[in-house]
Amino acid sequence: MLTLAIVTGLGLGAMYGLIALGFYMTYAVSNTVNFSQGTSVMLGAVLAFVFSQQLHWAIAPSVVAALALCALWGVAVEFFAVRPFVRAGSDAWLMSTVAAGIVLENVVLFSFGNEPRSFPSPFSGPHAQIGGVEIYPLQAAVPIAGLAIACGLSLFMQRTRLGKALSAIVQNPTAASLMGINVTVAITVCYAASAVFAGIAGILIAPLFTVSADMGTLFGIKAFAVAILGGISSAWGVVAAGFLYGITEALVTSFLGSGYTNILTFALVIVALAARPHGLFGRAAAKKV
Repeated sequence: MLTLAIVTGLGLGAMYGLIALGFYMTYAVSNTVNFSQGTSVMLGAVLAFVFSQQLHWAIAPSVVAALALCALWGVAVEFFAVRPFVRAGSDAWLMSTVAAGIVLENVVLFSFGNEPRSFPSPFSGPHAQIGGVEIYPLQAAVPIAGLAIACGLSLFMQRTRLGKALSAIVQNPTAASLMGINVTVAITVCYAASAVFAGIAGILIAPLFTVSADMGTLFGIKAFAVAILGGISSAWGVVAAGFLYGITEALVTSFLGSGYTNILTFALVIVALAARPHGLFGRAAAKKV
């Protein structure tokens, strides 16, 4: 039971970490977050299901098309629900992004229906045994994909021109703008990437759960808790916190029952933040006077 819980927790943790990376990207560059991030999880899963199961596309083009539309959704959220309020010096983007997510969720509800659908796994094949527990390919693919994307993001930020530009914006947006970096475009790119990360998480977990219009709500809330727990200004911090949260959740569910899962995991988040207000791996921002 312990081995199974750890394997399940690694998969959940990778998913939470991916979604939380989206929170990190937008916050680091623009000091805003997309509270419709959970909706992007749902959008990725629903679109991949529609393309592959209803339109009978191959899985690869289905995933690519789903993620492209997720990116477009992220751009739309930034353009319509965030940018106008930021330019006006208002914090109304907090509610605006929530509202955008609710609108999309209901659009999907009316068009896709409210009945959960089963999504066949593209990673079918023989399973392996670890500690007497059967491990299927998808269970291994989820944490591997999560770590690969986190490593890819780290290399992108350090090695590419756009990544270095984003890092410059994080350090000093005004100076970056004076150096010819288009801050507005960079923020839009971050929102698109944020939605893509959530869409990837949705596609990866869809075969493990079910696909429905409201599947992303709780995932989004938990991922935001993970982002805060890890320290939302630290990319590797939110990934590590994702795995920590996922394993804790799986252990509580396995040994105490699902009725205690949200009670204990969120209680532990409160305790951890009380001890480390800036997150487990975050640092207090330096205040200049």
